[in-house]
Amino acid sequence: MASLEERRNAEWARIRGRLRAEFGDGVFRSWLRPLTLMAVDDTKITLCVPTRFVRDRVNTLYGDRLRALWRLEDCDVGAIDFVVEPESAGRKPSLIAPPLAEIMLANDDSWSDGVASPTDPNLSFDNFVVGKPNEFAYAACIRAAETEKPAFNPLFLYGGVGLGKTHLMHATAAAMRQNFPEKRVLYLTAEKFLYQFIRALRAQETVAFKELFRSVDVLLVDDVQFLCGRDATQEEFFHTFNALVDQGRQVIVSADTSPSDMDGLEERVRSRLGWGLVVELNPTNYELRLAILESRAAELGFDIDPKVLEFVAQRIATNVRELEGALNRLAAYAQLGGRTITLESAHDALRDLLRASERRVSIEDIQKQVAEHFNMRLADMSSPRRARAVARPRQVAMYLAKHLTSRSLPEIGRKFGGRDHTTVMHAIRKIDELSAADAGLAEDIRLIRRVLES
Repeated sequence: MASLEERRNAEWARIRGRLRAEFGDGVFRSWLRPLTLMAVDDTKITLCVPTRFVRDRVNTLYGDRLRALWRLEDCDVGAIDFVVEPESAGRKPSLIAPPLAEIMLANDDSWSDGVASPTDPNLSFDNFVVGKPNEFAYAACIRAAETEKPAFNPLFLYGGVGLGKTHLMHATAAAMRQNFPEKRVLYLTAEKFLYQFIRALRAQETVAFKELFRSVDVLLVDDVQFLCGRDATQEEFFHTFNALVDQGRQVIVSADTSPSDMDGLEERVRSRLGWGLVVELNPTNYELRLAILESRAAELGFDIDPKVLEFVAQRIATNVRELEGALNRLAAYAQLGGRTITLESAHDALRDLLRASERRVSIEDIQKQVAEHFNMRLADMSSPRRARAVARPRQVAMYLAKHLTSRSLPEIGRKFGGRDHTTVMHAIRKIDELSAADAGLAEDIRLIRRVLES
């Protein structure tokens, strides 16, 4: 005769089969499969669950059905208890749905291995250096972090590499968690969003994926240009975005270009992203670079000659990351060498960075080299002439400006006689198509690039 435990195990196997049939594979995989039979007696069943969130969810949505199914198997069963035991059955909890939801409820930021991306506690509003190129973006993020209801939705930050977008995203997420601890604040990169979406598809857990992302109060997605050309992920992002905005929940997005300039982005996504406040972080000016260096030197406790900082701010004008990297190198040279950094020693220590900065290609350099290569007047780069002998080289120059500089499409257009960004987009697409089919044009572009980058 079977023991009580054996009988309960057989009953549980049949109940699991019925649950899968009734609720479908998606719900079963996300919420019901993690349940394990932990203890039994004549009148009570104890089920083990991996997290508190799963316990609450299952008890609310499926508890009554579980009790009914057990009573069909054995009318003596009067109660079902749920016990949280993360290591039950030797399994780790799924990284897709339940752990993320529980983390969001707790506002715990230790989820680098989960669905979200970790935020850096060192990237705060307090140590973000504000200047004219970034003051509007900073003010917009401060407003978003201090306002319970979205003042503008979405908030879209864009700018080139190393201008402070990610710093502001991390700072905003941290400030929102501090100001509104009851809110579920989720920060992640677009790459992480893509990864989790693909993982959910493969695991047939898309229902849980949708429920989790649409249950947050604040969603921050960094580097959204990563989704360009990925139609299925864009579709899911679009619906998630709509669901949150329609419910009055804050969405903050960053990218390297504005929504109107992003190639490979569906028109409806582009349009929706541009509905709220779109803010550009502009390239740093000398005053801002010097202020950043002074602030970072103070943080490092690095006593350095102001003239050296002025030299670095003047010569390294690319982005904040390279600027801070230069300062860190000087600090290391001073510490390891045990000597004061002078203008001469700074020049020696930063020789490669200074050389690379000097080699930066400008749009004017590109225009001059393309005009010379195609034997045309430099003035025709910005003239209204549309003859093919002028228009095609001009398109090549626009194409190279996009690929060799960090300038936005509107900025490039302004350098070519005030042309619209759509003209620049057309030029880029056209040269892409022509160079793929025309080996001669592809070779022209290759030669021009070699000269510019040498």
